[in-house]
Amino acid sequence: MSSVANGKYWVVALFALVLVVPGCSSGNAAPSGSGGDVGALELLNVSYDPTRELWKQLNEAFVPHYKKATGQEIAIRQSHGGSSSQARQVIDGLEADVVTLAIWQDIDAIHRAGLIEDKWEQRLPHGSLPYSSTIVFVVRKGNPKGVKDWSDLVKGDVQIVTPSPKTSGNGKLSFLAAWGSVLERGGSEDEARKLVTELYKRTPVLDSGARAATATFAQKGIGDVHLTWENEAHFEVAEAKGELEIVYPPISVLAEPLVSWVDANVKRKGTAAAAKAYLEFLYTPAGQEIIAKNFYRPSDVSVLEAHGKDFPKLSLFTVQKVFGGWNQAQEKFFAEGAEFDKIYAPAGK
Repeated sequence: MSSVANGKYWVVALFALVLVVPGCSSGNAAPSGSGGDVGALELLNVSYDPTRELWKQLNEAFVPHYKKATGQEIAIRQSHGGSSSQARQVIDGLEADVVTLAIWQDIDAIHRAGLIEDKWEQRLPHGSLPYSSTIVFVVRKGNPKGVKDWSDLVKGDVQIVTPSPKTSGNGKLSFLAAWGSVLERGGSEDEARKLVTELYKRTPVLDSGARAATATFAQKGIGDVHLTWENEAHFEVAEAKGELEIVYPPISVLAEPLVSWVDANVKRKGTAAAAKAYLEFLYTPAGQEIIAKNFYRPSDVSVLEAHGKDFPKLSLFTVQKVFGGWNQAQEKFFAEGAEFDKIYAPAGK
């Protein structure tokens, strides 16, 4: 297991939360894998919330790889936060060289703002998808509430922790996983709405991102079930040292976190070649192995199969198949006044 699962995990995670890019009001950034080289070429990777450990290890591997290939020193800076919030930061001026966000919609928003060129998904292998993931359940030791499937989340007095779909890719995917689990089994829209409405009645806290939701569940002890990324679930359970367990529902959503360089920024900064090399490194055997060891499902089938014991098989549906794509899902569920706003009533309202 990764070294992240040691006793220093929460100290590092909490420290990372307060490191901020100069001039940036949210998100956080810090050198990763840079070796502290003064005057090195520098890239800023703007990523989603629970990827800190993954990128730390990828950056540590990429820095010497790049120097060996080019003879040039390079430093990588990181920014992490809720995926949709991170996209907004880049649109508003955060000078990301690359974006590695939770959902297609967030990177495409940057594209629609004129910062990323057309057909950006076609510039890297596997449709610019170096890994995939899904949403699973984390429960207390022994699974005292007997939660095995989405319908179990709305039984008895079960309380749920999940981040906000307004700001978090984890939040959006959890919402869609619950809704889609009904439709994929032949249920109606009304039945899906009923399940998800009851689910959010049982959600006492909606944090802005995945890592904050992890702290709410694992550190503060709030809730019986945490809906989270598969990779985050593994690290959360490892840190809890037997007090938490992972439950894989029979069906869930296929999470597809795409990556891209930000054309407008890399052209202005002169970092285009380095940014491209950085993202291409993700598809190398070394990059794919690091991805798998951090419990993200690698796009290389042979690497995925080699780590098969870490990735239980379950039925995964795509946002495209069930909802018609991210644009349609956004408009129907997460836009102002759409389904989520109708369903979720914050405490006290």
